[in-house]
Amino acid sequence: MILLKSHREGTGKRNPAKLTLCAVILCAFGLPGGQQAWAQPDRGLFTDVRELPDGPVGERIEELIDVINSNDRERVRTFINETFNERFRDFAPMDRHLSVFASVYERSQGYDFFGIRMYESPEFSTRHVVILRNRLTQGWAQVSVDIEATPPYRIAGLRFSPARAPKEAKPAQSMSDQQIVKKLKEYVSRMADAGVFSGTVLLAKDGTVLYQAAFGLASKQYDVPNKIDTKFNLGSMNKMFTGVAIAQLAQRGKLSLDDPLSKYLSTDWLPREITDRIKIMHLLTHTSGLGSYFNATFMESSRAMFRDLDDYRPLITDETLAFEPGTSWRYSNTGIFLLGVVIEKVTGQSYFDYVRRNIYEPAGMINSDCYDMDRPVPNLAMGYSKDENGWINNIFKHVIRGGPAGGGFSTVEDLLRFDQALRDHKLLNPEYTEMVWSAKPEISSPDYGFGFSVDREGDERIVGHSGGFSGINSNLDMFLDSGYTAAVMSNHDHGAQPIQHEIRRLLAARE
Repeated sequence: MILLKSHREGTGKRNPAKLTLCAVILCAFGLPGGQQAWAQPDRGLFTDVRELPDGPVGERIEELIDVINSNDRERVRTFINETFNERFRDFAPMDRHLSVFASVYERSQGYDFFGIRMYESPEFSTRHVVILRNRLTQGWAQVSVDIEATPPYRIAGLRFSPARAPKEAKPAQSMSDQQIVKKLKEYVSRMADAGVFSGTVLLAKDGTVLYQAAFGLASKQYDVPNKIDTKFNLGSMNKMFTGVAIAQLAQRGKLSLDDPLSKYLSTDWLPREITDRIKIMHLLTHTSGLGSYFNATFMESSRAMFRDLDDYRPLITDETLAFEPGTSWRYSNTGIFLLGVVIEKVTGQSYFDYVRRNIYEPAGMINSDCYDMDRPVPNLAMGYSKDENGWINNIFKHVIRGGPAGGGFSTVEDLLRFDQALRDHKLLNPEYTEMVWSAKPEISSPDYGFGFSVDREGDERIVGHSGGFSGINSNLDMFLDSGYTAAVMSNHDHGAQPIQHEIRRLLAARE
């Protein structure tokens, strides 16, 4: 999902002047894990009206689609200046707005209008949900457009995200695994040929690989191709490893999930009035009320300042609670990061050593770690984004070393090994395995377990995690009922997301 908003959603306050780097939230994709914080809600029953609204609202929507499809930078600039309200237009620099439109076009090659989606419980009267057909992928997308209710009907916000298929869309025919692989191979090749995808894909059933392939370049500077064992940045997918690590310590009786954070965290991190109220389980489920240490101070600082967990302390000490822990949900990089501090306190080891010895090694994950990016790492992909001047790498944007909340590296093969180690209970016993990948609605986390996203498509339960940042987009889907595993890793913005959605669509049509 890509989001541009001129108003704040959720609780707490932000300074718009400090949000320019957060104006684009990537679904797999923004700051590590940012897609979860702004996940598009499933608002239940809907009807698709196949015509544009009459009057200025319909005209505005039609103009928006036409401008997107033009892929004309100057035309987009004029459209933004003339149709965005002042608050939305000034929320981010013009170049940021322009890059969003360019990215939307690149990943679609244009859209065809399908209809206006009407929900039984609309969010608010000025939001119009437009359903579009992606010309490149033939998938379904939606753009939620906030249009002012009075003349001159300016645009106050845009949200681009995947959409559920229209009800009248032709249902997919049942397919065998062989047919699914054939369709997937064709799809991924098309995305790679269009320059949308660079990375690796793996689809397995019961641990046996059905399809794996690598596309694109690990280094555009040196023309080095990606290979199936190329290491890609995980983004927020490290949260799964942190969740498993905490569950291991709970299983061994080293800590309790009901323990207050104050038991493990000194007051030079956060005051007791905050840590006394937060339990370990709140940190695991993003229900702590804490926010993200990827703040303005981090963005304005040298990445070399942040390598060990203790180095991040100055970024966290001023955090406050957006709500009482356990009463609401907000994606929190800080919350998961602090679990790493807990692990170090309980074990007397560095977070990195603990995860390496207790997760990577038992699972056989030979190409996974939080590498120091100022040292040579063999067979590692550089991340790339695109602007009006071409490709740019992310080496000066990302962390110098990943950690509990994200930023490590892995391969699709290692992600399958992690999947199998969990299913075979090599990392956790059956009770704790089920615990980490089960949602926790009782503490306001209906779609997230302990470091794992929890989803359901029909009768299939899907757990895993995505990750994204500039030049990073990766995802692991573990289909618990059917035994499939899908891992997609990309060193392009948004590269993994369309592949992930296509795999889900194809597997939903299996025999």
